[in-house]
Amino acid sequence: MKFTTIIAFSLVIIGAIIWGLVGIFNINLVAMIFGAGDAAVVSRIIYSLVGISALWLLLVWAIYHPFKVID
Repeated sequence: MKFTTIIAFSLVIIGAIIWGLVGIFNINLVAMIFGAGDAAVVSRIIYSLVGISALWLLLVWAIYHPFKVID
């Protein structure tokens, strides 16, 4: 599980950088590299992997670091 968490964390960081580029500079790096429009199958796969990775990290956090009351 540690390996999948490391991969998920890496994908989420990459996704955050990509969305930062979109938000700040209006540059969609994934669409530039893999295409947009009808040829966006690879782009959709990449965005899906980033989303699944974020869900995985939320699950791991919820299991191992639940909300705790600190005394």
